[in-house]
This record gives sequence, structure tokens and C-alpha cells, in this order.
Amino acid sequence: MADIQRIKAIIAYDGSAYHGFQRQTTDLPTVTSDIEEALHSLHIYNNIVGSGRTDAGVHATGQVIHFDIPGYWSDLKRLTSCLNSKLTHIHFKHITPVDSAFHARFWAKKRLYRYLFKTVKPSVFEQKYVSYYPPFNPHILTKALECFRGRHDFAMFRKTGSPTNTTIRKIYKVHYRKRGAYHVIYFEANGFLRAQVRMMVEAAMLCAQSSLTLKQLREQLQGEVKHSTHLAPSEGLYLAKVIYETA
Repeated sequence: MADIQRIKAIIAYDGSAYHGFQRQTTDLPTVTSDIEEALHSLHIYNNIVGSGRTDAGVHATGQVIHFDIPGYWSDLKRLTSCLNSKLTHIHFKHITPVDSAFHARFWAKKRLYRYLFKTVKPSVFEQKYVSYYPPFNPHILTKALECFRGRHDFAMFRKTGSPTNTTIRKIYKVHYRKRGAYHVIYFEANGFLRAQVRMMVEAAMLCAQSSLTLKQLREQLQGEVKHSTHLAPSEGLYLAKVIYETA
């Protein structure tokens, strides 16, 4: 039997082409199904494991996955090239060998998401990758985002349907920047609940547009009253980086 090598890969993908990261029970295209189909064509039959799931329409520039390969695929540069030649909406940026115990999800210590939007309607060339919000107060937006910093129970900032042991997460960094015509919100945390980032962005933007008060935002964060239930559009969200202590 050939030796088995565990592989860590950093990938980017266009989420607009998929119904999320995780394989579905239906035949709808997902990031996982496309990658595994490409791997199967190369006689690699192990399932992939991601650092986390992304919803339909959400992109990634730094998603991390792991999978096992047979020993005869020792040329990882060739493997990278072969996979990229078979995939249209997914790009393998780096493939490296890791310890057999490495786990893309359980070993992850921090995850960084970036949310990108404009205050004018994006062009037809941008509309799948940049969200739109009307003009807002950046000072209030910054104050609203600061409310999320630290360790909180985000039970009222998630979509149901994804089991988890705890709804407590710690956000290490959160900030807003303007880059030319683009507005960018960054979140770095030890993990995120399902749709948590999109729900936080939407609530913060409602504050910045005077549709929600900072007091109401804090009430929801403290689990008292759920004032905002909508999600920011998926087009602007990117999983930008996953940080590991080792690997």
C-alpha cells in the first residue's frame, strides 16, 4: 500500500458560482464537490476538510483545506498545476505537506473576514464581488463595530441550523477603512457562527444609517432583544485568512 501524505492547501474561490462551501445532499454545485471531483479525476479519493464553511455567494481569498494523498503524488507543484487546470472558479494558491494529525478546522486559531462594499451601485463587472449600501455615517459605523470587540455570546447574531457547542466567540480585531471608492470592514476572531459576520455588518450599517441605535445594538449583543434579523448581502464577504499556531 502506498504511503499517505496529509496536505494543507490555501485556496481562493468565486463564491458566486456555488451554493456554499459544504457538499449538499442535492446536485447543486459547491466548493467541496468541485474540488473532490477534480481530486477524483487524479485518483485521489479522500474527502477534503475546510477550516470552516462559507454560505452561498460568499468568496474566499485564503480558505484552508486539508486532504490525504497517495505517496505517488510526491510532486506537489505538479499536483497544484493539475488541480488548477481542472477548476474554473477555484484556485489552489499553495499546497504543502503537514503532519498527519493536522486538521484544517480544529487547529485553526484565528479567522479573518473582509467585507467590501460601495456607496454607489457596483458596475455589472463588480456586482457579484462588491456589495452596495447607501451613504452612511462612518463615525457611527466605527462605534457600532467597536461594540463587537471582545468576548461575547453571539446567540442573537447567527442563523440557526448549524449545530455548535457554544455561541460564545472572541473578536480580537474589528475595524473599518475606506480605500478609494471602496469601503472595507475587517473582523478577526477565534471563530464565527453561521452568518454571524453578515448579521454584524448589517446591524452596524443600520446604526450608521440611523435605522438602529447603539443602545439597541448593545441590547441585542447582550441577548436582551433581537432588533435586527437581516443579513448583509453575501457578495461583499470574503474569508481572507486562517491563522494557525503551527502547520
